[in-house]
Amino acid sequence: MGRFSDLFRNPFSFLFTRSQGEERVAAYLIREHNRGRPVNEILEDRYVQNRCTPEQKARLLDRPEVIHALGAETTESARAGLS
Repeated sequence: MGRFSDLFRNPFSFLFTRSQGEERVAAYLIREHNRGRPVNEILEDRYVQNRCTPEQKARLLDRPEVIHALGAETTESARAGLS
């Protein structure tokens, strides 16, 4: 019953939760980039394409851990490539 009472404390908390799928794609993006692959190429992988909508890919590049791992300039250029 704890989750039900949490809903009354913050009724919009569901807006800020992240799915496990997004967590896995973020980890994949960071891992592949650490292997030396460009971000735009990784975002075109079938793994990412099958699991993310264009909006989710854009949101993926806004995640603090992704920005930290890839660098702000890299994420900005990748975000520009999505448009």
